[in-house]
Amino acid sequence: MKVAALQMVSGLGLAANLAQARRLLEQAASAGAELAVLPEYFCAMGRRDEDKLQLAERLGDGPVQSFLAAAARELGLWIVGGTLPLASDEPARVYNSSLAYSPAGSCVARYDKIHLFRFDNGREHFDEARSIKPGQASARFALPARDGRLWHVGLSVCYDLRFPELYREHARAGSDLLLVPSAFTYTTGQAHWELLLRARAVENLAYVLAPAQGGVHENGRRTWGHSMLVDPWGQVLAQQAEGPAVVLGELDAAHLRQLRSQLPALEHRVL
Repeated sequence: MKVAALQMVSGLGLAANLAQARRLLEQAASAGAELAVLPEYFCAMGRRDEDKLQLAERLGDGPVQSFLAAAARELGLWIVGGTLPLASDEPARVYNSSLAYSPAGSCVARYDKIHLFRFDNGREHFDEARSIKPGQASARFALPARDGRLWHVGLSVCYDLRFPELYREHARAGSDLLLVPSAFTYTTGQAHWELLLRARAVENLAYVLAPAQGGVHENGRRTWGHSMLVDPWGQVLAQQAEGPAVVLGELDAAHLRQLRSQLPALEHRVL
């Protein structure tokens, strides 16, 4: 199955971001992708953390969800909308949510980011908990490919990547593709992005598809980019450093079965 990680450099305006996302989705569909995944915050990278509160949507209702459903339906794609702000029961915080859509335009899975990023090195300061409410549960969905293969897909977002227990839960549930839409900072991305992605792939003998924000944004923030597809042996199959791009790669079910047969580490778990 051909898959696409869509790398963006999202700005302040919702309409411009959705237009950029649509162009990339069309490119992915034209290239034969069956699944296209957008990055974290694909619909907006505001000047302040609180800006996302103005874009909050109720589940099943709103311009970003309508955009994702229409694009999936019109392009015949499985689409995962990296993240968008969904309303919570707290006026000052939203969920940072990843939604999966089938080619029929139906939302088939929702994951609210569990682990919230906090970082302070004296120059850069981030604390997502100020405006984001953490989710409480993992989420997965099944994707029937055109060749009849059923792929089990585990959802995660950005900072989740540092918590291997979430991905082990996906592996226990049978996931063979792990999604990591992200907006890693340049500092943390340069240090750990590829290392962590390859580790999650190897330890769970699963493909990892990681679309990212990558470049200098209107708000002045610089994100690391390097969207990539990693195979279950830890090999980087495709990658884009910076700038808007469609990162294409192939998932090979036979390769996955062979690796899991040769090294049945998932069967050797004792915890």
